[in-house]
Amino acid sequence: MRSSLAHADPALDAAFAALADPVRRRLVNRLVAGEATVKELAKPFALTPQAISHHVAVLRRAGLVDQSRDGTRRPCRLNIGELDRLSTWIDDQRREWNDRLDALEAHLEHSEERQ
Repeated sequence: MRSSLAHADPALDAAFAALADPVRRRLVNRLVAGEATVKELAKPFALTPQAISHHVAVLRRAGLVDQSRDGTRRPCRLNIGELDRLSTWIDDQRREWNDRLDALEAHLEHSEERQ
């Protein structure tokens, strides 16, 4: 079994830190439906477009959102590759802990048999 603590990943840390904020998670949820401008993203929030721009910038720096220029529009879209990387990391952690729990269960069963 490998130790997860031995492998620091600043990009992974930044992505999880960005997603720690509920507004940013809601923005990601909205972008699952497709690209949107900051103005469109701001509609359901009681926040200014400037505040939403700040949240989008955090998501961009974390690699979770890409923003392009289309004339005067600046549409935002999810970076699916980064979301896949987060999902893979979570799956790896789940698998590692399931393996550890299985090993503990086998150890306890073996200990009970010896008594």
